[in-house]
Amino acid sequence: MYKLPQQWQCVEFSKLHVGGITLFPFIIAKSKQYFRDKKFVNHEHIHLRQQLELLLLPFYALYLLNYCINLVKYRNHQKAYLNICFEREAYKHEGNEIYLSKRKPFAWIHYL
Repeated sequence: MYKLPQQWQCVEFSKLHVGGITLFPFIIAKSKQYFRDKKFVNHEHIHLRQQLELLLLPFYALYLLNYCINLVKYRNHQKAYLNICFEREAYKHEGNEIYLSKRKPFAWIHYL
């Protein structure tokens, strides 16, 4: 387990089928190398903020609902995933290390 700033916990789980996932308060990655990638860590921190402002369960429900709607719309897993409003915000700003310090609450709404 690795500590990150802001009290978040990083966990390595080699059997993960994706590079990483955030389940508050954990960032889980397939290998340690992901935690050295600033874009990856920033992307996951954005998800942590999204989860906090929606009080966790509503985040997961909205995430799944948005994915299902996108899956019907695009009929493609990758397109459906990349067009989830939470992912769109995180991917757009993952390279901006100061984004979270300037981010307004519920900014993900602009990506619906």
